[in-house]
Amino acid sequence: MKQFKAESKKLLDMMINSIYTNKDIFLRELISNASDAIDKRRFMSLTDSSLSADFKITLKADKDAKTLSVEDNGVGMSKDELETNLGTIASSGTFKFRQDNKSDEEDALIGRFGVGFYSAFMVASKVEVVTRSVSDTQGWKWTSSGVEGYDIKPCEKAEAGTTVTLTVKENDEDCKYADYLSEFKLRSLVKTYSDYIRYPIVMDVTKSRKEDGGEGYTEYTETETLNTMTPIWKKPKKQVKKEDYDAFYRSRFHDWRAPRRVMQVNIEGNVNYTALLFVPDKIPSNYYSKDYEKGLALYSSGVLIKEKCADLLPDWLGFVRGIVDSPDLSLNVSREMLQQDRQLSFIATSLRKKIVDNLKKWLKEERGEYEKFFAEFGEGIKYGVYENFGEKKDELKDLVLLASSTQNKPVLIGEYVSRMKEGQEGIYYACGDSVEKTDALPQLEKLKDEGTEILYCVQRVDEFCLIALNEYGGKKFINALKAESGAEEKSDAGETKELLEKVKTALGGKVNKVRMSSRMKTHAVCLTADGEISLEMERVFKANGQEIKADRVLELNPEHALVKKLAALGDEKAFGDLAATLYDEASLIALGEVDDAAAFVTRINALMK
Repeated sequence: MKQFKAESKKLLDMMINSIYTNKDIFLRELISNASDAIDKRRFMSLTDSSLSADFKITLKADKDAKTLSVEDNGVGMSKDELETNLGTIASSGTFKFRQDNKSDEEDALIGRFGVGFYSAFMVASKVEVVTRSVSDTQGWKWTSSGVEGYDIKPCEKAEAGTTVTLTVKENDEDCKYADYLSEFKLRSLVKTYSDYIRYPIVMDVTKSRKEDGGEGYTEYTETETLNTMTPIWKKPKKQVKKEDYDAFYRSRFHDWRAPRRVMQVNIEGNVNYTALLFVPDKIPSNYYSKDYEKGLALYSSGVLIKEKCADLLPDWLGFVRGIVDSPDLSLNVSREMLQQDRQLSFIATSLRKKIVDNLKKWLKEERGEYEKFFAEFGEGIKYGVYENFGEKKDELKDLVLLASSTQNKPVLIGEYVSRMKEGQEGIYYACGDSVEKTDALPQLEKLKDEGTEILYCVQRVDEFCLIALNEYGGKKFINALKAESGAEEKSDAGETKELLEKVKTALGGKVNKVRMSSRMKTHAVCLTADGEISLEMERVFKANGQEIKADRVLELNPEHALVKKLAALGDEKAFGDLAATLYDEASLIALGEVDDAAAFVTRINALMK
């Protein structure tokens, strides 16, 4: 028995016990190696037609013998190649072949490391390789039970190619190894990891048919192709119908609804990749929970590398589902993880731009459908504007839709600007729980009477999005609910100033300022804020467990009967009760809450006597 080199022993032991985290991928590795071997022979057949063959990969499971075989009719190996490729761990014949031939084929060979083969030892107590090179008539058998070493002996093999046979381990507490001999398990692994290998993966499967003239069934064996071979994203767009995309999406992503939009991207250049992306019809119920796992399925030359690769899309595009397939990825030795390199970064940047361009096209060509999309997923786009201090705001600002005080549909900010009145100071917006509640806020009465359009921000991210934008077309955003926005203070008169100070004192520090304002018509008071922190921001921070307070301002309508009554009250207690009631009224409208509900009700009851 030949011994692995000392460093190879350590590497083999590490691979079996550490590098691979999922035992299932052993079949992916063996099938990928078989596909690589066929690729090499097919490449050679371009100049030597005698090497042409009916290429395929065959799986054979023998439950009695507890063996599983993966057989190919590829290029095969000579004795020296066996020594080099299997005797020295981390030596890759595929990698050397690519270097020697500088293949630029679209489906480049995936095998860049020579360690994939050794993943077989995760499930096998012994591995046997029988092979014959296309350039030789002599076959060779390589046998190993792991780190102890390996044997190489001559053997008979009728055809060129390689057969890898695994003697499956006995079941233990960690794994039911016998499952890897079942038709169901093998079919499932092929479908999951190797469905798009371009050569047929065939296996004899057991089927049954009804007996002629009888009620019983007869079992029979039939060779079946387990893989699709040509992925839908590799087919020309003209050959794929909407129904095909819908069926693929439903099956792949387990959604009973058809996707709202399909995007197909094909990039050729320094980094080649294909992407098939879908916008779901509805947002998943757990989308904003910690349980939701974002990311695209990542393939390399049709072989699944990672089911959810979160690095391919920013969080704000996490609603996009789909796959990315690239032959140019730099993978780590187990192919289970990606190395953070410029290829992955390039694909991620390119994908983001392609998706944004597609959304802009959608908005332009199918406004109604885009509006339905934005109602479901628009919050993510707004987060994209706000993220990283507005880094992508110019890229996304023309995708944002907001409700309007004058329009019966969501509007673009650019559309608002085009309708602005001559001399209008800026772009007015107001935040609230809903369009209806925001529209009823007392601070907006004068602006609406003047015919000024107001954008309604009813999602928590909206105000942060507009603050990140800062301006559009040279027009600044103005919070119509802030105290300084449109409020005309009438505080010059001594009596008025005295009244305002008296109200502030009666409220005991609940507000920073009290002002008179002419922007209300039917309401007596409104609660606003000075400074950078608005009342809406305060609510958002509170919902996130942060106690960040706005500088509260109580505005009084000097023309309202209750304010006039307040000014006329001489009784200190009656004055304090009415001032507190007016503050609670303003707080209830602005924040949806009062500090002390019981006290508020008591004061209201007293007023109604």
